[in-house]
Amino acid sequence: MKRLLRAPPAGILPLPCTYALYDLNPGVACPNRQVPAKMHIMLTTDLLRALDHIAPRSLAAEWDNVGLVLGSGTQPCSRVLVAIDLTGDVLDEAIRLNTQAIVLYHPPIFAPLRQLNDGSPQGALLLRAARAGIALVSPHTALDAADGGVNDLLCSVVGEGQSTPLEPSATTLPGQSHRVTVHVPIEHVDAVRTAMARAGAGTIGEYTHCSFEVLGSGTFMPGEGARPRVGTRGTLERVTECRLEKVCSAANLPAVVAAIRAAHPYEEPAFTIEALAPVPMPRAGQGRLMRLRTPMTSRSIARALAAGLRLRHVELVGEPSQRHAVIGLCAGSGGELLAGARQQGATLFITGELKHHDRLDAAAHGTSVLLCGHTETERPYLRVLARRLQRLLPGLKVTISKADRPPARVLEA
Repeated sequence: MKRLLRAPPAGILPLPCTYALYDLNPGVACPNRQVPAKMHIMLTTDLLRALDHIAPRSLAAEWDNVGLVLGSGTQPCSRVLVAIDLTGDVLDEAIRLNTQAIVLYHPPIFAPLRQLNDGSPQGALLLRAARAGIALVSPHTALDAADGGVNDLLCSVVGEGQSTPLEPSATTLPGQSHRVTVHVPIEHVDAVRTAMARAGAGTIGEYTHCSFEVLGSGTFMPGEGARPRVGTRGTLERVTECRLEKVCSAANLPAVVAAIRAAHPYEEPAFTIEALAPVPMPRAGQGRLMRLRTPMTSRSIARALAAGLRLRHVELVGEPSQRHAVIGLCAGSGGELLAGARQQGATLFITGELKHHDRLDAAAHGTSVLLCGHTETERPYLRVLARRLQRLLPGLKVTISKADRPPARVLEA
């Protein structure tokens, strides 16, 4: 946990804010050298960009509702409250602190709403936030899946070892969602390649004009209605051609196709467009499979969790003395990942909560389970999130909510 609190996000520098203002604080230097040295008014959009650096929204589960849940991206945002859930007490605290946005781990709108009015506690709370001008933002499962996110913090609490996602995420790389392949007479390859590049094809990271070429032989026979620029009607032609391939984004496909048609010498250029599969991300995804450096018993892992998460008790399915070399884990409610963890060799699964029959099923399969409480497995990350946001947006004041508490408490009988 200490490592995650201290270490700056890899490859992330302070972000530029949107609007220059600097008359309020002329002595404060801008953290980004690419903009004038004047103070900036931060907007909710800046907060969203910072969250996307920490936990890209593309990592969220399909069923989730992440991002800007309520509010406007163009409203000022210099004070942020961080909490697990939106409750009346949390909203009162945000209003008292003159907060302009609340970053909520759990989205305040999860199931689709047919109506938004004060006839329900949820509706009344959302309307109060809107009237107060407070934006509501949630990263939820994107923050679970992210490298250095909630589940990685949970791994660090357990102990030392190597972890990988139970269900790795996959992403479409910028500018590389499709591959465009065109067959060009060899003497025209440079012209077609350049035209495609100008239309946006062939960009990989910081490199442009990227392509792959293979020499071959192409054949065609112009029909009676054709107006061939190369060859003669009714005669089979054989031409030395180059197979030219470039990656391209979906947005640039129309322009690239138009560029091919304009630069290609044939009346009917031969080209194909293929959608590329998303690229697996080895460090991001739902849940974690952790190979411990030294095998540990269920009891010793439970003690580490209780100390690191500040828990009064931990529930165990299985034998306290059983030793584990490979464990699975998922913060919150991770029951749907339990079977996958078992199939990948985990003998222990750690999560916040599990249904009764899922506990019985785990016991029947010989898989131990440690249950630490739903929000209890998520709450420690709020400190990490607050520090990462402040590093990305140095002018942002981030406060961890004191009113945010788990909905249930343990009573001594």
